[in-house]
Amino acid sequence: MPRTLYEKLVDSHCVRALDDEHVLLYADLHIMNEYTSPQAFAGLRQRGLPVRRPWQNVAVVDHIIPTHPLKHRVIQDPASALQAANLARNCELHGIPLFDTNDPLQGIEHVIAPELGMIRPGMVVLCGDSHTTTYGALGALGFGIGTSEVEHVLATQTLVHKVAKNMRVRVDGQLAIGCTAKDLVLHIIAHIGAQGARGYVVEFTGEGIAALSIEARMTVCNMAVEAGARSALIAPDEATVDYVSARALDMKSHLPRAIESWAPLRSDAGARFAAEFQFDVSDVSPRVTWGTSPDQSIPIDRRVPDPAQGQTSQQQNATARALQYMGIEPGTSMEGLAIDRVFIGSCTNARIEDLREVARVTRGRKVDPRVRAMVVPGSGAVRDQAESEGIAAELIAAGFEWRQPGCSMCLAMNDDVLRPGERCASTTNRNFEGRQGRAGRTHLMSPAMAAAAAITGCITDVRRLEQTRGQ
Repeated sequence: MPRTLYEKLVDSHCVRALDDEHVLLYADLHIMNEYTSPQAFAGLRQRGLPVRRPWQNVAVVDHIIPTHPLKHRVIQDPASALQAANLARNCELHGIPLFDTNDPLQGIEHVIAPELGMIRPGMVVLCGDSHTTTYGALGALGFGIGTSEVEHVLATQTLVHKVAKNMRVRVDGQLAIGCTAKDLVLHIIAHIGAQGARGYVVEFTGEGIAALSIEARMTVCNMAVEAGARSALIAPDEATVDYVSARALDMKSHLPRAIESWAPLRSDAGARFAAEFQFDVSDVSPRVTWGTSPDQSIPIDRRVPDPAQGQTSQQQNATARALQYMGIEPGTSMEGLAIDRVFIGSCTNARIEDLREVARVTRGRKVDPRVRAMVVPGSGAVRDQAESEGIAAELIAAGFEWRQPGCSMCLAMNDDVLRPGERCASTTNRNFEGRQGRAGRTHLMSPAMAAAAAITGCITDVRRLEQTRGQ
């Protein structure tokens, strides 16, 4: 029978079928961080078990690390310092490579793994972090796992996996000027819903996806989990081959054979999908979230919904609660809403292409003096490249804080947090209550839109800002 890409990846990594719904899945690569691994290593010690294949594991310190612009970083918080120290000790004990606090290649796990050539088409990649879906941009099956599963993977290099359903999201057309992959994925999530892809692996297809750069595809796959997806996939193409070939330097001797093996990594004609959606990318406008869930977004030129109109009682309650938390009235225009902070970073939008876009929008302009604006590169390599290209100097001159890599203000696990009531234009993936700090208010948007907000001091249609440049 014709097979989907997801089914092919499961088939090729199936150690054993356990029952009608579960398989024992082999993991090519397991990535760890400092906050989901300590209990897993403790479990191994209690059972007297070694790490089965240390060379197929890698660890990163990224969530709790400070991002102050200091050359040598020290984690001051005692609990966080203990987490980092425990990870270093466990990695040394078991022979697992670690990108520690001051490693020059340290960064966000979902940024450094692709840029260092660890991710290749056809792989299964696991990590104790939900945004492992990012790797689908390279035709790899990546998804997040829990702490007990981390322990199982360390001990066996396998995972008991419940086979998901298949969903296809076809994207046609071309993005309009001023619109990005972030706007596209927010558009899709708003239509599918925060739980619309729950239980599915989503395969993104169509000319609209093929036209995206690899880094833009990573943004789309990264945020698929915000629609509830178990994982996300994009079939590898010439752009994928070029990206991987330039980074996976250890593959040079057998690269032609590898590329040949990647050719079948696409869904067969006639493959069955349990659900399908189709979007025309030309319908997408710059978007911004108004609520406390990634699916609560609107085009910048629309008004915030009224909970009393056209919704179920459950939706009405969710809308009313979100608006109350965010301090926004129904019918409000998002454009012109004043902000206090701007955060450009995270595993969604902290790659070099994102920073180039921010520099392009802000070039020759200054950050509004009422706004504190931070740029946190996704890795040491991204930071170095931005500095060598002159991007960092431009951002600093404009009034942005240029910081060291890490997860930073994506989540309140370090000292980059919002104060209660502060409103932030953010390039991150989640706008949950308290996500960036207790009682903080987060509006998700693209790097270009966040840059425009930094310059104007309010949520702004970046297209309008670009028009004024030409006048």
